[in-house]
Amino acid sequence: MKQATHKSISSFRRVSLITVIAVYLLILIGGIVRSTGSGMGCPDWPKCFGSVIPPTSVEQLPSNYQEIYLNKRLAKNERFVATLEKLGFSEKAEEIANDKSILVEEEFNAVKTWIEYLNRLAGVMIGLMIILTVWKSFPLGKLDRMIPILSMASLVLVVFIGWIGSIVVSTNLLHWMITFHMMLALLLVSLLIYTYHRSGKLIQSKGVKMDVPRRIELILLIGTILMFVQIVLGTQVREQIDIISASLGDMLRNEWIGRIGFEFLIHRSFSLVLLGIHLLYFFWAFKYTLRKSQVNLWSQVLMILIILEIATGMAMAYFGIPAFLQPIHLLLGSLIIGVQVILLLEIRENIQFRLNTN
Repeated sequence: MKQATHKSISSFRRVSLITVIAVYLLILIGGIVRSTGSGMGCPDWPKCFGSVIPPTSVEQLPSNYQEIYLNKRLAKNERFVATLEKLGFSEKAEEIANDKSILVEEEFNAVKTWIEYLNRLAGVMIGLMIILTVWKSFPLGKLDRMIPILSMASLVLVVFIGWIGSIVVSTNLLHWMITFHMMLALLLVSLLIYTYHRSGKLIQSKGVKMDVPRRIELILLIGTILMFVQIVLGTQVREQIDIISASLGDMLRNEWIGRIGFEFLIHRSFSLVLLGIHLLYFFWAFKYTLRKSQVNLWSQVLMILIILEIATGMAMAYFGIPAFLQPIHLLLGSLIIGVQVILLLEIRENIQFRLNTN
């Protein structure tokens, strides 16, 4: 391989890896935004209170600022509702049109405004990093034309995520929109990881391939799908917590879990199912993979993350949902998905190698 080609591959992989890390950082910041109730810190999008740099005090805003930004949000919602109706989602369109919670406009809070503003700045940085990733991918097109295509798909996806983020704001943090926004972020991470992994194949690997049974891939795939389900269940629990928190004025945190009810019981029980499935996976992976191989090492990381995820969930349940644990719990769940994707790709590569050599 020519030195210039090797340099292009290394440069792309370095940038794409940094981009993946940056997306995870954004997920953590998003968790902080939600745990601090700062989601509506900026009532408009992409600017914040109509400015590139948001205000630091309410005196910098017009006296009727709440009415101004409520009208702007309602106008945007009308366009969004019309779009949903054209796409055939009439029920969702009607739900948004009749949702009275959208009419509530929060008072200015400088701390929440700047937390949300920093979240948006991080989102802009992600967009710039993905643009750089696309640019770095073009020289690799002659070796694997899918890499520039996948990089462009990531750029399109991040633009769509940004637009959905604006709808989350205009609908006053409508719960199912927040969940959809989170799922898109996980899809973006998975796509970026796949692109990074695919680019690694362009460099001749000196690693030893293993004869990995298909059942290892199958049990991990089931675990990955169920992890996505668990994250959705977790967002539903979070939705209930938001409602309870608002009704209690963000007080009496020790009573929140007891008031959630059935959603929390499902989420808690499902974590035990996930643990059981991944313990079975880890037993098989430890049995059939070489020590210090990529699959073996990443499998250990996966189990550590799952144990930490369950531990933080238990800590939130028994210690009144400490605000600092909420974004950590979300980040751990997102990291689990990322590691599962890496393992599925590594295992698939080993299986394909075995099939090609037989």
